[in-house]
Amino acid sequence: MTDRNEHRTTRLHYRPRATTELDTQPDAPLWRAAQAFRLVTLVYAISYQIVSVQYYIHQRLSWFLVALMAVWSGLSAVLLSHGKVPRYQVVIADQLIVIALMASTRLVSDHDWYSHHQTLPTTLWVTNAVISAAVFGGPWLGMASGVLMATVSAVVRDQVNLDLWRDATAPVLVSVGLALGLATTTARRAQAQLEQAVRLAAATEERERLAREVHDGVLQVLALVRRRGNEIGGPAAELADLAGEQEVALRMLISEQGAGVASDLGGSVIDVRLLLGTRASTTVSVSTPADPVTIERGRATELVAIVDTALSNVALHAGTGARAYVLLEDLGDEVIVSVRDDGSGIAPGRLAEAEAEGRMGVSKSILGRVGALGGTAELDTEPGQGTEWEIRVPKGDETHG
Repeated sequence: MTDRNEHRTTRLHYRPRATTELDTQPDAPLWRAAQAFRLVTLVYAISYQIVSVQYYIHQRLSWFLVALMAVWSGLSAVLLSHGKVPRYQVVIADQLIVIALMASTRLVSDHDWYSHHQTLPTTLWVTNAVISAAVFGGPWLGMASGVLMATVSAVVRDQVNLDLWRDATAPVLVSVGLALGLATTTARRAQAQLEQAVRLAAATEERERLAREVHDGVLQVLALVRRRGNEIGGPAAELADLAGEQEVALRMLISEQGAGVASDLGGSVIDVRLLLGTRASTTVSVSTPADPVTIERGRATELVAIVDTALSNVALHAGTGARAYVLLEDLGDEVIVSVRDDGSGIAPGRLAEAEAEGRMGVSKSILGRVGALGGTAELDTEPGQGTEWEIRVPKGDETHG
C-alpha cells in the first residue's frame, strides 16, 4: 500500500518557462549607426556651406536649403532609428529629398561653380540616402540607389562626358550600397538562425523536463500496474498487458520527441526512424540506426504502410504469443527493412490460395507497394519457423546526390 499511495501523490505540473525576448529587428544597430553617420555628415555639409557660400549667386536660398537639410537629417534619423513610421516611406522620402537638394545646386550657383565642385548637399551627405536604401532592402537596392545618386550628381554638375570615369562618386556610392546591403542581409540571416536555435533549445529543455516528470509519474504507475496485474493473474493479467503496451508506447514517444526536432527536416524528406519507432509495443521490437535515415516523405509513408501490413499479418496469423522484430538498415542510396516474427510461419502454397480467395494483403499491400516504389521484397518462411520479409527500397532522388 505504501508504493501505491506514493504513486498516487505523484502529479504532473506544466510550468511554462519564460524565455528572453529577442530583438526582432536585427538591423536595428545598423539603423542607429547609419543615423549617427548622417549627423556627422551634416556637420561636414554645414562646414562646406560656410566655406562655399561666398561663391553662390543666391546665398540666402542656399542657407534655406542647408537648414532644410539639417531638419531632414534630424527627422529622418529619429524615424529610421525607431521605426515608428514605416521605414520604406522614410527611405523613399530620403531618396526624393536628396535628389531635390542636389538639383537645387543649379539654383544657388552658376555653371562655372557647380560643374567643378560638389553639389550643395555634399557627396558625403548624399551617401546617407544610399545607406538607408541598403539597410532597408539589401545589396541590390543599395547599389541601385548608389547608381541613381551618382547619375543625378553627374547630370546636375553637367559631367556626363568621356571623363566621367575619373570621378570617384559612382564607385564610392555603389560600393557603400553593396557593403551595407551585404552587412544587413548577413545580420538578418544570423538573427533568424539564432532565433531558430533558441526555439530548438527551449523546446528541447521543455521536452526533457516533461520526460522526467512523465518517467517519475505515469511510467512508474504503469509499471506498477503491469507488475501487480501479472502477480494477481486472471482478469488482472489483461490489464497488465494493456498497461505494458502503454508503457512501451509512452517510452517510445518520449524517445522520439527527444530526437524529433533534429531528425524531421520538414519539407520533402523525413527521418523514417520516427515513423517506424511508433510501431514498437510489447510484442514488436524496432531497431534503427543511430543516425537519421532521411527518405522522401511520400516514399517513407508507403514504406511504413508495407511494414504495417506485415505486422498486421503477424498479429492475425502468426499465432498467440508471437513476437515481431523490425530492423531498419541504411545503405546510402537505398534502405532495407526486415520484418521477422517467431510465429507459426506460412505453409507452402498458402499465399497463392489467399490471393485466389481475394485476400490481397500480401500481393497488393506489400508486393504492389514495393513494386510501385521500385524496390524488391523477399519472403523467407517455413511452417513452425516464423516469417521474414526483407524489403529493399530506393531512397529517392531528393535524399541523395
